[in-house]
Amino acid sequence: MRPVITAWCTAIFLLSSLAPAGARELDPAVVVQRIAAGSCIRQDKPQPIWRAVVDFAPDVLLMLGDNIYGDTEDMAVLREKYGVLAADPGFAAVRSRVPIVAVWDDHDYGANDAGREYLWRRESQQVFLDFFAVPSDSPLRAQDGIYRAIVVGPPGRRVQFICLDTRFHRSSLASIALSERVRGEGPYKPTDDPDATVLGAEQWRWLAGALAEPAEVRIVLSSIQVAATEHHWEQWGNFPAERARLFRTLRESGATGLVVVSGDRHSAEISCVAPGPDTLPYPLYDLTASSLNQPQGSGKRQEPNAHRLGPRFREPNFGTLEIDWEAPAGPTMTLAIRDMTGAIVHAEQVQIADLAAADTVP
Repeated sequence: MRPVITAWCTAIFLLSSLAPAGARELDPAVVVQRIAAGSCIRQDKPQPIWRAVVDFAPDVLLMLGDNIYGDTEDMAVLREKYGVLAADPGFAAVRSRVPIVAVWDDHDYGANDAGREYLWRRESQQVFLDFFAVPSDSPLRAQDGIYRAIVVGPPGRRVQFICLDTRFHRSSLASIALSERVRGEGPYKPTDDPDATVLGAEQWRWLAGALAEPAEVRIVLSSIQVAATEHHWEQWGNFPAERARLFRTLRESGATGLVVVSGDRHSAEISCVAPGPDTLPYPLYDLTASSLNQPQGSGKRQEPNAHRLGPRFREPNFGTLEIDWEAPAGPTMTLAIRDMTGAIVHAEQVQIADLAAADTVP
């Protein structure tokens, strides 16, 4: 009987680890002023950075993917790995104090660099939703993918979180021939497949509707980078028609106050795509916050990015967005990269009124 009892106790432990009891809900009436963001957590390694996240006292934490390294087709294993993260004292402290809004990337989705070819994507989605305490009757339980939008705050100070799913519907990546690869520069290239997609038809329709909802600030959560296009790792630039469609969708919606937060790269940077006829009518900032405890370190890997502002930071980090609704010259947003102690490595400040086409500014 002992093996049976052991297995039963293990199952109870895993279920309790994933239970929503310790999770904080995001109050729809809260005025959001301080946002933390991060990605890429090895659940079985030390996670000292959570202390700095708690000290920052964010109103919400954005988890941008690779929230665990699952990499499995066994959902019991995936649940167990989420349980390891849940049991980490630092993460538990954050989870008990700060509401979390999360998307997934490849490793918590289930396989390295995977898209719609991952056979266990529907099962993995349910494990993800269980861990992040999504109610059993939520529409997210029935749809294909974890995309959704959340608006919080009163009129005049509304923040919308637009959570994209860049995995569930994504087409296969185009690979560089082995003979043409440069060591350390990544294996992928832009696809020339006219039918290739990142979001899939239904998510594209949903996004157009989400952008029509009223909000003063919009934060798009994309697990992969939007701005950077020159490196050969995962990014929106691997699907140039889809990236162009994203810019077109954002532009034609008339949405203002919009910035992107991304993860994945195991290094942090702030990028900005300049206004233009094929982009947006205002600067598009992309704050890449990665990695919480799995950084690139001081290796030789170079990742060119013509849109980068300031340095690329390769040590453990998290990102922050601070909204000053009462700034004398009008509401401002400060995007920052912070190190393991919470100290600012690099920051960019923008007037929220400047995140709008000239003819829409009051």
